[in-house]
Amino acid sequence: MSAMRVSLLYAEAPRTVHEAQVELADGATVAQALAVSGWAQRFPSLLAAEVTLGVWGRRCTGEQALRDGDRVEAVRALRVDPKVARRERFQGQGARGAGLFAKRRPGSKAGY
Repeated sequence: MSAMRVSLLYAEAPRTVHEAQVELADGATVAQALAVSGWAQRFPSLLAAEVTLGVWGRRCTGEQALRDGDRVEAVRALRVDPKVARRERFQGQGARGAGLFAKRRPGSKAGY
């Protein structure tokens, strides 16, 4: 029986990332990795529906088998849609205050 190393990452709050390395037996699953790390007890929100699990950025379930060197990520749901946030920022700045052409030289053509 050989062992494999897996990295676990969880952003509990904005700008707060927890990282851990665990050694597991071959064929271990994402759920087993979380149990071995103790994160299931430390972070009860991991078991909630609003947290999505993934391996190297690809969504998965707790039954997903892991390989040596995998990175398991627990991702919180977004509070604001990025498109909506950008649109609101743009409206607040105005059409002339944002974008590539915000700083025009006096007397230059539009777009240059």
